[in-house]
Amino acid sequence: MNAIEILERLVGFPSFVGTANGDIAGWIADYLRSHGAKVSLLAGPEGDRANLFASFGPTDASGYILSGHMDVVPAGEPEWSSDPFALRAEGERLYGRGTTDMKGFLATVLAAAPAFAQMSLKRPVHIAFSYDEEAGCRGVPHLIAALPDLCAKPAGAIIGEPSNLRAVRAHKGKAAARITIRGRSGHSSRPDQGVNAIHLMTGIMAKAVETAQALTQGPFEGTFEPPYSSLQIGTVNGGQAINIVPDLCTIEVEARAISGVSPLALLEPLRESVERLAANGTDVQWAPMSDYPALSLAADAPLVNLMEQLTDAPCIDAVSYGTEAGLFQAAGIDAIICGPGDIGRAHKPDEYITTTELSACQSLLERLAHRCAA
Repeated sequence: MNAIEILERLVGFPSFVGTANGDIAGWIADYLRSHGAKVSLLAGPEGDRANLFASFGPTDASGYILSGHMDVVPAGEPEWSSDPFALRAEGERLYGRGTTDMKGFLATVLAAAPAFAQMSLKRPVHIAFSYDEEAGCRGVPHLIAALPDLCAKPAGAIIGEPSNLRAVRAHKGKAAARITIRGRSGHSSRPDQGVNAIHLMTGIMAKAVETAQALTQGPFEGTFEPPYSSLQIGTVNGGQAINIVPDLCTIEVEARAISGVSPLALLEPLRESVERLAANGTDVQWAPMSDYPALSLAADAPLVNLMEQLTDAPCIDAVSYGTEAGLFQAAGIDAIICGPGDIGRAHKPDEYITTTELSACQSLLERLAHRCAA
């Protein structure tokens, strides 16, 4: 199967984030086994989804991981021109949910698998495909924890998120949480008989604004735009009607951290506000949603030099979106971003990747494998 045929199969699996993924993971596992790979399906604690890890070459040597995620965001937007789960070709463009983010990369890895199998690899090429990346990188920590039992410590991990096939060595970390306050409803003419959940939430919201403003004063890291950590309230939900005391209010907040700063630590002032409300008898809940660290790979790291040679282009200092790369780096494995497609097409109707982008990525992966055979 070529990359386009494989992509058609992958797009056909509606592997939504947060749902069971046995169909897509099982198909990939069978495909890789048919080409001689050593494959492990690693069940996550949810019980209905799994990470996949596969190896070509000697697992007791230090090689490279090709990392991607199998899940996609939903595709309910009415602007889709065709079925988002049926690959549609129009000239060079291949349309479908996940084509760019990031089943296109997965397809090129799988299309290169026969070449990996035919090479006498002295260092292994590993394949690490995760679940629930779109929910805040929830699946890959379980895969990373299992790596010592699966292979020697890798020399590096290449995370194939869309970067126009340019290597990227840094991104911010992220943490997010949902805060829910439950009050007591009643008629707005008798606010004394109710508990206004929205009013109670305003103190936490004010703390979020105050914290966000303070972060603009630094510390700074010039590779990022903006060059400081940030915090924002992303959603606010509450109330039923103007004449009803609202008994429920929920907000979702996120923090994005420059390297060396803990994303969770940025949310700490809000968590402390929640604890104070709880101590005063308020029914309030703090629910973590995601947490992954920043990526910050040194400009002179061997993995940067390798990827610049393979791409024949200088490494990009940083991107604004987050990936699983920081989690690999936190585990002591150098990581870098490099994948086909443009992040600007992701999470949108009529998402697409081009045949040229797929071909270029597959060629890059095969050049990497030749390095591992040398």
